[in-house]
Amino acid sequence: MKAIKFLPVLLLFILASCSAVRVNADFDKNVNFEPYKTYAFYKTGIDKAEISDLDKKRILRSIDEEMTAKGFTKSETPDLLINIFTKEREQVNVNQFNAGWGFGWNPWMWGGGYNNVSTSSEGTLTIDLIDAKKKEMIWQGEGVGYLTQNTHRKDENIKEFVTKIMSQYPPVLKK
Repeated sequence: MKAIKFLPVLLLFILASCSAVRVNADFDKNVNFEPYKTYAFYKTGIDKAEISDLDKKRILRSIDEEMTAKGFTKSETPDLLINIFTKEREQVNVNQFNAGWGFGWNPWMWGGGYNNVSTSSEGTLTIDLIDAKKKEMIWQGEGVGYLTQNTHRKDENIKEFVTKIMSQYPPVLKK
């Protein structure tokens, strides 16, 4: 009976771990983040990002939403410049199941087995915040997670990346 009550909790953890975006952030500890109130996108850097224009629009739209929610205003004379960088790599997963006797590979084993090979794409999104006057990077957030090719899920996937990355800004200084 306890196993039945535990099953929904276990499924929740499994589902949460499948869609998780791992994030981390780094920042200049000598910077006071309070005065920054306006932002603009660093077009030169964003143009270099090697992703489709549609995905760039999705990322920039999500960053706009997050910055607005944090009380920032888009400006022609910004305090912060925002740049993005993306990276993608193919993951190859090989699972081998051996239903024979003993350990290792044996050409005369009884039973059988199978090999399962699957691929998935893992993406990294890096968001840089640059002090517009000093032209120095003051904060960098990075998210790593699995990508989807399903166009209906791309908006959700990109929004999740950006939301989790930007949740690290502004940094909290520990005393």
